[in-house]
Amino acid sequence: MAVKNLKPTTPGRRGMTTRDFSEITAKKPVKSLLKPKKITAGRNNKGRITTRHKGGGVKRHIRQINFNLAEGTKAVVEQIEYDPGRTANIARIKDDNNVYHYIIAPEKLKVGAKVESGKEAPIKVGNRLPLNRIPNGSTIFAIELTPGRGAQLVRSAGNRAQLVAKDEKYCQVKLPSGEVRMILSDSMAMIGNAGNIQHQNVKYGKAGRKRKMGIRPTVRGVVMNAADHPHGGGDGGRHGIGGGVNHGAAPRTPWGQKTLGYKTRSRKSKSNKFIVRTRHEAKRK
Repeated sequence: MAVKNLKPTTPGRRGMTTRDFSEITAKKPVKSLLKPKKITAGRNNKGRITTRHKGGGVKRHIRQINFNLAEGTKAVVEQIEYDPGRTANIARIKDDNNVYHYIIAPEKLKVGAKVESGKEAPIKVGNRLPLNRIPNGSTIFAIELTPGRGAQLVRSAGNRAQLVAKDEKYCQVKLPSGEVRMILSDSMAMIGNAGNIQHQNVKYGKAGRKRKMGIRPTVRGVVMNAADHPHGGGDGGRHGIGGGVNHGAAPRTPWGQKTLGYKTRSRKSKSNKFIVRTRHEAKRK
């Protein structure tokens, strides 16, 4: 996929780029696999904002992706489609029972290709196998953490992981963050890497495109009043973190929690024992 430059007919379109949809082969999705995207504006069931800077945006119908294809599934890729709810392309496949499914489309997957899921599936891009059946060094994505639960890791555009080592119970997988993690050998993963690899190079160009995505503006703490943020306040002019009273103090969140380098992960986290190499290892060298 390439990035397409737009003509600078307006100030907002100057420097703006968009993705090239030449890989997309269908415009109309399967209606039975659509689901309306509920706009929560970042609020929970009590109406309280739990995720800031969200709200508005265009109405969308997201596609119901099958992250847990059944064992022994054999299907043919009918179309490569666009999903407004995710960054990666999706593939519409039709199995032997004439049932449609949506899966995340790996890079270079073409219409007419055959996709299989199960222990006996061949080692081919787009096929879904247990980690213990995939050769060491292979590029994988859409990885399960718990066998039978469906893909949870490495699902966004252009992402990929690498199978580093295997033993009887666990496999070591290097994730896109650089973390090396132990995952159960029976967990399933797709071979290849998620498509739409140029997604990260798209330039939005103007604030309006982000508002259509449901992303609202972010205001810096240093320009707020002292009552609104720990970084606010100060006697006129430009000021550093903490304003006048707390000038020079460590950067903090709006609720006073230290941030920017301060470790907030619990040392007693149950998943610590599965991390072979942290994603911060390269920074220490």
